[in-house]
Amino acid sequence: MRDSFRAPAIVPEYGPLAGVRVLDSARFVAGPWAAGYLSEFGAEVIHIEVPPFHRPYADPTRTLVPQLPEGAPADEQVSESWIQYSRNKLSLGLDLRHPDGRSVFLDLAQKSDIWIESSRPGTYDKIGLPDDRVHAANPRLTIVHISGYGRTGVPERIRAPSYDLTGQAFSGYLSLQGEPDPAPPMRAGTALNDTVTGLAAAGAATMGYISALRSGRGQSIDVAQYEVFFTLLENFALDYFARGVARGRHGSAHPRLHPYDVHRAQDGWVVVAAPNPDAYRRLKTMIGFSDDRFDDPGYRLAHRGPVDAAIAAFCAARSRDELERLAREHDVALERISTIADIAADPHYRAREMLIEWEDPVVGKVRGPGIAPKFERTPGRVWRGAPWLGQDNRAVLADLLGYSPTRIAELAALGVIGEEPPGGSPPGTGGNAP
Repeated sequence: MRDSFRAPAIVPEYGPLAGVRVLDSARFVAGPWAAGYLSEFGAEVIHIEVPPFHRPYADPTRTLVPQLPEGAPADEQVSESWIQYSRNKLSLGLDLRHPDGRSVFLDLAQKSDIWIESSRPGTYDKIGLPDDRVHAANPRLTIVHISGYGRTGVPERIRAPSYDLTGQAFSGYLSLQGEPDPAPPMRAGTALNDTVTGLAAAGAATMGYISALRSGRGQSIDVAQYEVFFTLLENFALDYFARGVARGRHGSAHPRLHPYDVHRAQDGWVVVAAPNPDAYRRLKTMIGFSDDRFDDPGYRLAHRGPVDAAIAAFCAARSRDELERLAREHDVALERISTIADIAADPHYRAREMLIEWEDPVVGKVRGPGIAPKFERTPGRVWRGAPWLGQDNRAVLADLLGYSPTRIAELAALGVIGEEPPGGSPPGTGGNAP
């Protein structure tokens, strides 16, 4: 938490992480997602962006398609991904390859709790910011390194480029997704490896911070994207080493649980899950299936066809609304597969404030996901939209670090700091508008 040797926070106080300061020099998805997640629960996150301080930006998240507002000139647009990943953050345009830029970074590190970065291993060593130098500035700092393959291991793998899709592949995750051969494996429909890695990195950062509070010593944390997914594959490895079973793809069905599958309704798709005896008994009653041989789980798993056919016929004859109503009456786990249009109209999402509006400084009012999980006493919130590049230069340098206007002007003249307001306004030293 904030103490006497550091400047006061420059964001509103809210959430369980109020008073925690995070430096975020990560790019693309996993690292920015981790820092953004912490910001939703009160952490003060300073996103550092290196040159060029104009398009094409060093952080490609700003220019991913699609861009909003649609039809606006390029210098007045911003990526939907940036709007989502970077809400609540502060933006500092800072050249870390310049000696003065590194000096500013070390001043920030001295007043921070966590640093999250997501470059290829060795990048910060090459520019003069190895962990030991950063820890010399602040021995209590938790440093989180996110990379595709980790910082140790086989050199060729460590140096290899990595994205969400390569993480899905190398972890073994893709070997389990999709229909059996000869159909190809099916990737996740979103950057799931990136975002799950971001959540794991956020958790690791919080654990490191707690450890530093107790011990007075920070540490470096090595987050490899493929490892996060590998550890989430249930007993995937145990199956192989204990029983010689190499699990493969089973389509939408589950290899060991039944019924546990996807079925078509009159107006869309639903899932039906009855993996234990009590659940199956309730499902059997609802669909009117009477063959008692299938009450035995082993027999049912080995002879899926009749039960699957009965469920499929029951679902195909009814709408999703009717199926869900019957399922609630019989205490059966049946749920529609929600499209985003379903979600937008769903009263439960609204009741739990999972569809919220906030103001983006480039686009204006936008609507997207709310905050999860829910804290009883210290809830998270969205207090600002994703900043334009360098929007918070003055707040960070003057209010937090105490730099004089002359010093800030010198850094701007050297190109060490920079900004690009929306619409290509003339650059200055950065503002502090939320």
